[in-house]
Amino acid sequence: MARRYWLFKSDPETFGWEHLVASPGRTTRWDGVRNYQARNSLRDEVRVGDRVLFYHSQTARAVVGTAEVVRAGYPDPTQFDPRSPGFDPDSPKEVPRWYAVDLRAEEPLPTHVTLEAMRSVPALREFPLLRRGQRLSVLPVSAREWEAVLRLGKLA
Repeated sequence: MARRYWLFKSDPETFGWEHLVASPGRTTRWDGVRNYQARNSLRDEVRVGDRVLFYHSQTARAVVGTAEVVRAGYPDPTQFDPRSPGFDPDSPKEVPRWYAVDLRAEEPLPTHVTLEAMRSVPALREFPLLRRGQRLSVLPVSAREWEAVLRLGKLA
């Protein structure tokens, strides 16, 4: 199966690039996703070896690094933990509602790639992140888009 590319969004105040890099083995569980379309991607499409653009949402709004998926979709344990902000009392353990993957940090981008920078590149004209109203935290990225973002970030 061919490697795929993704963009994962995170609020840097909650869990940013620096948090990922500081995690043991530069690896973390990507959990807390509570959108069905994003969940479907994590559960059904994201695979070990896939590459990820790590995007800071909210005020930063830029791709800041790359990561690799090191564990494919599995039931998100936060949905079963009443102390977790991701707790979902309606999610049955026998048929979990929410999924997580594990990510390992690869490289920071020497230049953070802002939304404004991406909007100016013809190769990114169809990039899902640039569509109005795009709120998903997990987005597919084509190989062409991946390369264009890395070039903007001075990593390719």
